[in-house]
Amino acid sequence: MNSKSLPPASPAPLALDRRRFLALCAAIAGAPAAAGRAWAGDAEERADLKPLFQAEGVAGTFVLHDPISGRTMTVDGQRAARRYVPASTFKIANSLIALETGVVTDEAEIIPYGGKPQPFKAWEKDMSMREAIAASAVPIYQEIARRVGLERYRDWLERLRYGNRATGTALETFWLDGPLEISAIEQASFVAALAQQKLPASIRSQSIVRDILRLESSGDRALYGKTGWRFSSTPQLGWWAGWVERGTRPIAFALNIDMTSAEDARKRVAIGKAILSKLDVL
Repeated sequence: MNSKSLPPASPAPLALDRRRFLALCAAIAGAPAAAGRAWAGDAEERADLKPLFQAEGVAGTFVLHDPISGRTMTVDGQRAARRYVPASTFKIANSLIALETGVVTDEAEIIPYGGKPQPFKAWEKDMSMREAIAASAVPIYQEIARRVGLERYRDWLERLRYGNRATGTALETFWLDGPLEISAIEQASFVAALAQQKLPASIRSQSIVRDILRLESSGDRALYGKTGWRFSSTPQLGWWAGWVERGTRPIAFALNIDMTSAEDARKRVAIGKAILSKLDVL
């Protein structure tokens, strides 16, 4: 691991002055950001990692956050602080809300998709949350949304301090088309709290959501994450948010990119993994 990589094997406590300490606390807690932006604070800017985006021909940002040491690094800090519609990365919070409100019993309960034609054939079946989050099945989570309702979403978005907490009135699409928005910095903070089971929700619910987000493991490292794809914008927007667990220690990340074609969708994970590998996190 090079000297700029995150995290050190045994991180020393950071020496923070009062201003930096308060800013860091606000970022980790997901405090409201002024003018629709999230705190970027004293995050380390890694311009040397921009070529990984350029090689794929896309513009984007990446955030890496170590919740143990409090260290954060960004690629394009201004974009990292800008809020965007979360698209299917909201399925992370949505799964937690479904469990906490009791509208879904557990990750194995079969949820109906509604029987209507879907953009992808894989979505045209009833399935559990475990299956639905892997397939990123929108109709399953829209059924969950109908069960939860806007009032309870507003309550839970406030509790979770999730992005701008805005639902508007479109119950089935507020996380797909807006007005809900979240920044990459806020995404990294949110998934870091989930990884540590420190969100204001039951340990049972957080454990279930953690489990269904697990993607792969190798040695003492396990990768958790969820992609997102906003179709209703020009350019379209791609997300990948999650964390790498090294033993019991999580290192959270969030990435978003502009996408001009379906081919760009694969670049979300490809760029994310390339950065995580270069930083010796994955």
